[in-house]
Amino acid sequence: MTSSVESPDLLAGIVAATQRIVEVRSADVPLVEMDRRAAMVEPRRGFFQTALERPGRLNVIAECKRRSPSRGVLKGDYDPAAIARGYERQAAALSVLTEPTFFDGSMDHLIAVRATTSLPILRKDFIVDLYQILEARAAGADAILLIVAALSPSALKRLHDAAREAGLDVLVEVHDLFELPLALEIGASIIGVNNRNLRTLVVDAEVCQRAIELIPDTVVAVAESGLKSGTDLRRLSDAGYDAFLIGERLMVTSNPGEALDQLLKNAEE
Repeated sequence: MTSSVESPDLLAGIVAATQRIVEVRSADVPLVEMDRRAAMVEPRRGFFQTALERPGRLNVIAECKRRSPSRGVLKGDYDPAAIARGYERQAAALSVLTEPTFFDGSMDHLIAVRATTSLPILRKDFIVDLYQILEARAAGADAILLIVAALSPSALKRLHDAAREAGLDVLVEVHDLFELPLALEIGASIIGVNNRNLRTLVVDAEVCQRAIELIPDTVVAVAESGLKSGTDLRRLSDAGYDAFLIGERLMVTSNPGEALDQLLKNAEE
């Protein structure tokens, strides 16, 4: 896939590809077996959310991502374990892309990062099925992502509850003010506001500013996409965001760990 991907609805294409991937994987490793593997891993309930709630700090979820649909390959010499080690000193948590078709991700990447760090890990993917939740727990993830735009309200509720039952935290992602009530209705305790529209890839830096006024103080608020400077982090922190998910800004540099250090240093100046 090239950096010039164009689609009237990219998200629909990713979801369709994901559903097919789940069919293939579950045929190879049946649900009952994946459930058994997941049960062998003790979950760290609340570990991811607690890391994002540290007061008086800029809590960054630093991302390991080789490719993005909007920019193509971000890092040709992609080594997620090495990148995770570089993030460890400053990051509050890690995000690992596991979607293979559009992001060149893999469950093996998550497993490698888990073996490298004790930081909480978010499985960043397009979760559409219980099978993926069990995969995440079996691989050592502490949290999963659920995208409101990718799911029906009933599926969103079902998967959210299933993940919590499995001991995983859930970052529920919205892209506009219309999706926010759906996230709140299912009882989401962590809500990510993505400035990037996943259907068109257009970034609107004001989405986070508009949404924060409607997110209760009891909910952990995470700002996503389009965060490029320390000033951006400080501004959104002052507005009420608890944490920040940063990927491309770090991955396009020669040393993502050092880039994170510098970003946070600039935010404190």
